[in-house]
Amino acid sequence: RGAVMAKQAKATKSSGGDNFTRWLVIGMVTLVVASGAIFSVVGEKSKANESFAILSDFKAGPTVVSTVDDANGAGITFNNGAAKTVDIWEDPQCPVCNTFEQANGEFVEDLVRAKKAKVVYHVLSFLGNESVSAANAAYCAADEARYLDFHKAMYLVQPVLENSGFYSTENLIKIGSYAGLTSQSFIDCVTKGSKLDKVRAAYESMGKYNVQGTPTVFFNGKLWERKNNAFLPSEFAAAFEAS
Repeated sequence: RGAVMAKQAKATKSSGGDNFTRWLVIGMVTLVVASGAIFSVVGEKSKANESFAILSDFKAGPTVVSTVDDANGAGITFNNGAAKTVDIWEDPQCPVCNTFEQANGEFVEDLVRAKKAKVVYHVLSFLGNESVSAANAAYCAADEARYLDFHKAMYLVQPVLENSGFYSTENLIKIGSYAGLTSQSFIDCVTKGSKLDKVRAAYESMGKYNVQGTPTVFFNGKLWERKNNAFLPSEFAAAFEAS
């Protein structure tokens, strides 16, 4: 399984995104190089414990059934048939995706739970092997109608650095437990990499939809081009209403 995931991670390395994303990544790399940071195994475990403390009061919501649309890049799809459609392209390790989630995640979740729109999550994996593992786990969560909760919890504990070892099988299962995912079927799915075909299909669909980076959002098939570097909830809501 590790070899398959490593091969997938290598295949999914890409570049792109808006200038804000690029400058953020450049800034992070510069900071690490300048400080000469060295992360030990013990240090990573300590950081993991601190991260999970954030989830101590996490409340999972009611389950919401989704489908996987193989014709639409294996998108995890809610509310088929709704009048409006929102497509969201994210990589679980993408720091700017986390910024988007904290700003607009509640609004999007309401679109899903209140059935106000068809919402499609495209879970990408171009930032490395841990993105592949996390994306696989996200599909496993979707199988059990817990994608929304897993998605939220995963971003709450997202590590600062990509491929730091945090999105391990053990930690992904632990994230799932906070999101109401305790079944053996979920654990087996994460452990065995049972959804790697969906992960690969999602990545390979980027070219079809001309997605260059994450996060990318389409309203009714039209690319959302935000006017501010910040993901203003008011701007996002207005763009949805106008779509």
